[in-house]
Amino acid sequence: MRLCRFQTERNEAHPGLVIDENTVLDLAAANIDRLETLLENDNLDQQLVEFSKSNLPRLPLEEMRLLTPVERQEVWAAGVTYLRSKKARKAESDFAAIAYENVYHALRPELFFKSLPEKVSGPLEPVGIRKDTHWSVPEAELALVINSRRRIVGYTLGNDMSARRLEGENLLYLPQAKIYDHSCAVGPCITVGPDEAEVRTWKIHLDIKRKDEWLFKGATALDRLKRPFNVLVDYLTRSQTFPHGVILLTGTGIVLPDNSALQEGDIIKICLDEIGTLENPVAAV
Repeated sequence: MRLCRFQTERNEAHPGLVIDENTVLDLAAANIDRLETLLENDNLDQQLVEFSKSNLPRLPLEEMRLLTPVERQEVWAAGVTYLRSKKARKAESDFAAIAYENVYHALRPELFFKSLPEKVSGPLEPVGIRKDTHWSVPEAELALVINSRRRIVGYTLGNDMSARRLEGENLLYLPQAKIYDHSCAVGPCITVGPDEAEVRTWKIHLDIKRKDEWLFKGATALDRLKRPFNVLVDYLTRSQTFPHGVILLTGTGIVLPDNSALQEGDIIKICLDEIGTLENPVAAV
């Protein structure tokens, strides 16, 4: 089942349950004010089944303006979790290649802060490319939805926008390359229920359109992700707590060619059949 957030005619954010390709149940009518309330429930699957059989208001999905499913969670990210992303660092600098080679083979993963919840873009909202550098790219990623008790309760999609030229100049520029206005998008829904074995059978797609032509089309299977989900969660939650839960982007295995830098007006689509499509226009920031 898939959870979502949508905007009402009164500009309110309501939690919803997608029960088929065309219908959303308004969970606010069941006194659920936040998705966070559901994500903390140990019997979430059972509760969602009960909601699906209820008489809650049913709304047409195609008429909904979906919002990011991020509410009060911080967003973090893992890097160099795919062999392809490790190899891509050769295009940035030899020093970066050595550093990321070491991270790829190390027991401890690379983890970094990505975004405050209020800065996360939702479906159809802009993602940004920095004006003070060239060669910015999207990074299509599976995102783990983790509750306050360190439990993975669902999966969504994330776009870890990256100014790769900055990162390649000096690894100490990583925060500037990764964290800026509109540098993170998450959505459209949270898929609840599958275990890691099932998720690793999925395939994630990244398509970029410029005007009327496709600039890039790529895909990768999630079973290429090196690190187990529980290992990523374990390291992320060591020595820190997340009272509202946390979203963890798990890295990308889709790397654009060096000549595929984003431009303002491009359209980015990240697709995974079991979750949906996260589509965002590109803006200069």
